[in-house]
Amino acid sequence: MAQQAYMTETDNGGSGPERRGARFRRLMDRLVADWHGDRRIWRRGRVVAGLAVLVALIMLLHAKIPNRVGNLGSLIETFLPWLGLAVPVLLVLAVVRKSATALIAVLLPSIVWLNLFGGLLTDKAGGGGDLTVATHNVNADNADPSGTARDVAASGADVVALEELTEAAVPTYEKALASTYKYHSVQGTVGLWSKYPLTGVKPVDIKLGWTRAMRATVTTPAGQVAVYVAHLPSVRVKVEAGFTAHQRDKSADALGEAIADEKLTKVVLLGDLNGTMNDRSLNAVTAQMRSTQGAAGSGFGFSWPASFPMARIDQIMVKGVEPESSWTLPETGSDHLPVAARVNVATSS
Repeated sequence: MAQQAYMTETDNGGSGPERRGARFRRLMDRLVADWHGDRRIWRRGRVVAGLAVLVALIMLLHAKIPNRVGNLGSLIETFLPWLGLAVPVLLVLAVVRKSATALIAVLLPSIVWLNLFGGLLTDKAGGGGDLTVATHNVNADNADPSGTARDVAASGADVVALEELTEAAVPTYEKALASTYKYHSVQGTVGLWSKYPLTGVKPVDIKLGWTRAMRATVTTPAGQVAVYVAHLPSVRVKVEAGFTAHQRDKSADALGEAIADEKLTKVVLLGDLNGTMNDRSLNAVTAQMRSTQGAAGSGFGFSWPASFPMARIDQIMVKGVEPESSWTLPETGSDHLPVAARVNVATSS
């Protein structure tokens, strides 16, 4: 009887808990209570409105921002998703300024951001796939290479690429991964470990003067796949020079040429590209391949820095292979997070 009385009181608008939607409407009514009849709501907040339009234009026209001065365009594209944080800030400012003009203007960056990145907010992962791959920049200064190797092997990946291998650490990785991966090859500072046979192994020249990329044919039960491993040069943000990425861009072009010349139709690229899918300087690679995270992941899949990931510079890309799922792995002793993907080789064209 007591429960029935409580429900009756609530249904009649009595003393029951206030619904969340009702509280929000009451708060909004309070905020805009003195807006009615105030003609200045259209004249106030022009600076906020201008900032909203500017943010929208930067996101919408990011590819038009020139790289001539400090590679500004590439810098903005590297962290492009984070411009969405401006939306709630501008919204609060618009409300505080009691500006209808600013409120309407804030819709512009909101719409543009959702158009660019809204698809990443949904879970696109499938349950299929016949090959699991992973890649990890293990960090040359990693204090626990053995533990890092065990963590990556525990992911269940059939094929694992490692970057930033030092000569001193290679034996440790080889020993830690030997029981899981029968086949492996190390070329310069990158390596590939596989449960399936490797053939056609060779370094790939990315115009650095030393080896930071390789190629191998992995003969999986579903067919042969050309697997590339690459660690493109690092980029730096300097006060006097801006976003310095010339060598990275040159290496990306060389890597793109090598992949374009690949004879096998099924190709997987694993590595630290020191750039995001939005960065136009990686077009030589990204124009001919698909990101597994973008096609079949959930969320942005940021991988660097591991302590507070802000960008996905560790990439898994495919051509002629269908992505099924993509995800980041738990933090290891590196400053990068490992990333993994499940792909379908057998049913791909």
